[in-house]
Amino acid sequence: MVIRVYNSLSRVKEVFEPLHEGWVGIYVCGPTVYDWTHLGHARTYVAFDAIVRWLEYRGYKVFYIQNITDVGHLAETGEDKVVGRAVRERIEPMALVEFYMREYFRDMDALGVRRPDVSPRATGHIIDMIEAIKKLIEKGYAYEVDGNVFFDTSKLQDYGKLSRVKPEEMIAGARIDVHPGKRDPRDFALWKKAGRDYPLKWASPWGYGFPGWHIECTVMAMRYLGEQIDIHGGAIDLIFPHHENEIAQAEALTGRKPFVKYWMHTGLLTVNGEKMAKSLGNYVRVRDVLQEFSPEAVRLFILSAHYRSQLDYRREKMEEAEASVKRLIGIIERIEDASAEKSYEGSSSMEERSLLEELRRLSIEFDKAMDDDFNTAEALSHLYAMSRVVNRMLDLPRINRSILEESRDIFSTKLRVLGLPDKPPRRRASDKLLEELLKIIVDIRSEARRRKDYATADEIRRRLALIGIRLEDLPDKTIWRLE
Repeated sequence: MVIRVYNSLSRVKEVFEPLHEGWVGIYVCGPTVYDWTHLGHARTYVAFDAIVRWLEYRGYKVFYIQNITDVGHLAETGEDKVVGRAVRERIEPMALVEFYMREYFRDMDALGVRRPDVSPRATGHIIDMIEAIKKLIEKGYAYEVDGNVFFDTSKLQDYGKLSRVKPEEMIAGARIDVHPGKRDPRDFALWKKAGRDYPLKWASPWGYGFPGWHIECTVMAMRYLGEQIDIHGGAIDLIFPHHENEIAQAEALTGRKPFVKYWMHTGLLTVNGEKMAKSLGNYVRVRDVLQEFSPEAVRLFILSAHYRSQLDYRREKMEEAEASVKRLIGIIERIEDASAEKSYEGSSSMEERSLLEELRRLSIEFDKAMDDDFNTAEALSHLYAMSRVVNRMLDLPRINRSILEESRDIFSTKLRVLGLPDKPPRRRASDKLLEELLKIIVDIRSEARRRKDYATADEIRRRLALIGIRLEDLPDKTIWRLE
C-alpha cells in the first residue's frame, strides 16, 4: 500500500511518508465566522473529511486541526470581516462569532463532515501569538512601527517558494492600504494597532491591537502539531498570501524546514461556470441547497470531482447526484432484503463466484484510486461499477449467504469511507400501519394480476409510484420500496 500525494510546494505527486510512523498531523484553515457557510466552504471541508477518512482506513492515526478565525481576517478594504459585520448589525462581535460558528458546525454535521479533533479559535491564542511575534522581532525577522508589527520578507531568500509569485507581482497585488511605515510593500502585518474604541483589541508590548491573520494559523498549527507538520490544507486561493506567509513565519521562528511536508489545496467552486460572488447574485449557501437536495447528494456531488480540480455547481448536476445516491442506498436495501428472503447455505454457483471476483477486483481499483492523491472521482466510477455487479448478483433467484455477506461488507465499506450512508433507512415502528396498508394493496393487485386484469394492476403500480412507492415483482411475490 503506497499513498501518493500531490504537494503544492513541489508541484508533483510524492510518496506519502509522515514525519512519525503511523501518525498523521493535519491542519486545515477553517472558516472566518462572520457569515453563513457557502458551498465553497463545503467543497474544501468535505474533501478533507474524505482524506482523513481514507488515511484512517489505511491504518493511520490522524490528529486533525481546523481553526476558527474570529479576529484579524481583513477584507481588501482593510476592514476586519468580523468587526465590520458586527458594527453593521449593531451587535457584539463575539455574539456574531458564536452564532455563525454554531451554524457552520450545524451545516457541516448535516453533510457528514466529522468534527476536527481540535477547533482552536484565534482569540483563544492571543498570548501565544504575542510571544511568537516578540521572538520574531528578537531574531530580526520583524519590526515595529507606531504600534504595528510587520514581518520583514527581505530576510528570507526563499520567500515565495510556495506560490512562486514574482516579487513585482507581490507588490502589484499588495493591499490598497499599504502602511507608510513598511520597509517593503511585500512585508505583512503580524500585529495591527487598534484605536481606543475598537471593539476587539488586546494589550501587547506594542500597545493595544490585534493579531494579523497569517500569524494566527502559524501559531495554532504549531501549538497543536509541533514545529513541523505532515499536511497543511485549504482552498487554492489561500496559497498567496496566507499560506506563503505562514511558511515564512514558522521557518523564521524555528529555523526548521520544511514547516509543512505536504501542502494540499482544493480547487475553486464556480456556479454555472462563473465565480461565486454575492455581487453576481450566485452566492449559494449550504442551508439553501439542503432545502432542495439531501445532504448525501451534496456530499456525492462534491466528491464527484477530484479535490484539486475546479468544481462547477449546476442544478442538473445536483439532480444527477440525488438520483445516484438513491441508487447506491437502494442497493444496500436490496442486499438486506435478499439476505432475509433468498440467501442459502451450501455450495455456491460458478456465476456467483465470478460476480464476487469481479467485485473484489473493482474494490482493489477503488483503493488504488484513493491511494493516488485521494481521487474520489475515479473511486466513485469504480463504486458505480461495483453497484452494477451487486445488482446482477441480487437478480439471481438464490444467493449464497457467505458471498452475499462479503459483497455487502465490500460495498458498505466503500460507502462508509466516502462518508456516504452504508445502511438502508430504518422503517420506524410508526410505519407499521403503512406496511399493513401496503400489504393489502399489494394483495389486491396480485389478485387482479391472477385474474389477468392487467389494467387495474398497472394502474395501482402507477399511482403508488406517484407517491414514491415502487413495486417489484419477483417470481413468487411482490415487494415494495420507498423511493
